[in-house]
Amino acid sequence: MRRKRNFKSAAVIISIVFLVFSISCDDFFDPKQELNLDEKNMFTDWYEYRAAGMGLYGLQQKLVEQLLVLGELRGDLLKVTENADADLKEIYEFKISKTNKYASPINFFKLIGACNNLIRVIEKNHPEVLDRNSSVTNYDRLYGEAVTMRAWAYFNAVRIYGKVPFIHQSLVTDEEIEKYINSSGTYVDSIYITYALDGYHNDTIKRKDTTLTKLYYDLNIIVDKFTNELENLKAVGVNYAINNNKDEWEIITWHDYGYHALLGHMYLTIGDLVKAAYHFNKIIFNNSDNDRYELNSSFSYNSWSNIFRNIDNREHIYTIFFNKGDFQQNNLQKYFYPEYGPNKFLLKPTKQAILKWETVWRNQQMAENFTNPSLTRMTNVGNPGDYFRGYGISYIYFNGIDALSAMDFLNMLDLKKRGDMRNAENILAGYDTVVWKYSLRSYGDAFQQDPYYIIYRAAGIHLYLAEIYTYWAYEQNGLIRTNLNNALYLLNDGKIYDISQARSQRGVRGRVGLGGDNDAININNIIYLHDPFTNKIIGYKDYSGKTYEKQLYLEEQILDERARELAFEGERFYDLMRVAKRRNDPTFLAKKVSEKFEGTKRDEIYNFLKNENNWYIHYFE
Repeated sequence: MRRKRNFKSAAVIISIVFLVFSISCDDFFDPKQELNLDEKNMFTDWYEYRAAGMGLYGLQQKLVEQLLVLGELRGDLLKVTENADADLKEIYEFKISKTNKYASPINFFKLIGACNNLIRVIEKNHPEVLDRNSSVTNYDRLYGEAVTMRAWAYFNAVRIYGKVPFIHQSLVTDEEIEKYINSSGTYVDSIYITYALDGYHNDTIKRKDTTLTKLYYDLNIIVDKFTNELENLKAVGVNYAINNNKDEWEIITWHDYGYHALLGHMYLTIGDLVKAAYHFNKIIFNNSDNDRYELNSSFSYNSWSNIFRNIDNREHIYTIFFNKGDFQQNNLQKYFYPEYGPNKFLLKPTKQAILKWETVWRNQQMAENFTNPSLTRMTNVGNPGDYFRGYGISYIYFNGIDALSAMDFLNMLDLKKRGDMRNAENILAGYDTVVWKYSLRSYGDAFQQDPYYIIYRAAGIHLYLAEIYTYWAYEQNGLIRTNLNNALYLLNDGKIYDISQARSQRGVRGRVGLGGDNDAININNIIYLHDPFTNKIIGYKDYSGKTYEKQLYLEEQILDERARELAFEGERFYDLMRVAKRRNDPTFLAKKVSEKFEGTKRDEIYNFLKNENNWYIHYFE
């Protein structure tokens, strides 16, 4: 009679395989393998490895709501409604308890544990993945996916918690990880079993107790450790599309471009601009022949909204996939959709967010007096509104029954332009602001509940590079110079690209009609200040000979552009953190976030966030 073997990882892998099929769709997450696997045959066939790899993506899906809530609700662009539950209100007011469902690290640890297990099995059964001189196989590519996924999980966790416990690779079950996390400082991994060579046949086993020391890693250690792991991978990403030729595979699984985006993002976060730029340039200067990641006409003007309706490798770099038809759903529509039902409309844009789109001006013209800037006047104030990314796309006004019509919206902006604030406010009476970006794909179906969740896309990478060029200094003929123009090209018109490459770039603003001579962001010596609603000149700042002040100004313009382009996509709070840290000025973040509160609450939040330590959820203390 065959005795049951005490193989702790087998149960985990089997559960992952079943998870794959419980969330699978007909093309994605469908390894076409036998469900009832016998343990002795585990990982003897490529499809078992593939199934386990697909299970990691199911675990990643469970992090989406937490990532969005923590990345946006703590920032300046999103606030709670009166319907929000206690957990959301805690996040919003920075009074986060350990019992808060959005504060729990458990889904990060589940993903890390599953990655650990697959990585350990591949290393054991296919040690060639650690030999950089051996030929690249699918095992190397799957191994690269698991290592990249693990690095991504640690990176996001440490940005939330400030420090995270390092989960040893031998810990692969939820129970082990939980006991390890709750241990006082050391943990005895007494379930670790090593089989003799013939152990699968006669159950000759050797029990091995291992004492693990609990270590906490901060951001710098996490980035140092996992960028080193990533830089030494042989390959990332299995060619899953080989059987169906669908481009989505390289977007909804970790592949080369997502790998470079993650590495660049990690380096940028710790201030290593050279390495960050290297990896970002691997994306935007790619050699593909289908306009991949070029900011051209593909998503220009009215087509910009298609970014959120479909997965497209001209813009999407890494996106977490959902599909209602295959039982893959999330609750993002429940947070935002105004028709979902009573007490379901939980989060909405702040006034500060709305103004980012409504106080952008296009086609403006002025008669500049270079001798006396105070005499400069507008000859044409232009027209307000980011038409293609703002109203009806990123947000709408909703009165409980209908959305504000486009005609009424434009009339409202025109009244503000003429200084008639009273009648403009009358138009908006009874309307509330609503996040609309996550309802574009399933417009008219409040119960679709399967919007994609974008982790990296082309415009975000271009804006990261603009941020880098703002501060990237170099020596030329004994002088320290900056390259602010490259940042402006990325923002406005895409002219950073060599014309000989035949790349029809438009820039982040240019592809939505805001990058021309009259409406481009500039960093002239004289920067004029405008009334946000009428666009009349109300003053100016003289930046002559003030390079650092110009850099600060441009950095904030890029941050505003990130808000218009990437609002509600999960990165806003971390954008503010990164800029505040670079400036060594925590009041920068404190001021931005506190402005969405009123009265004494604004001062309370401002004073709280002046302490950088309060930016993190102290779950492990």
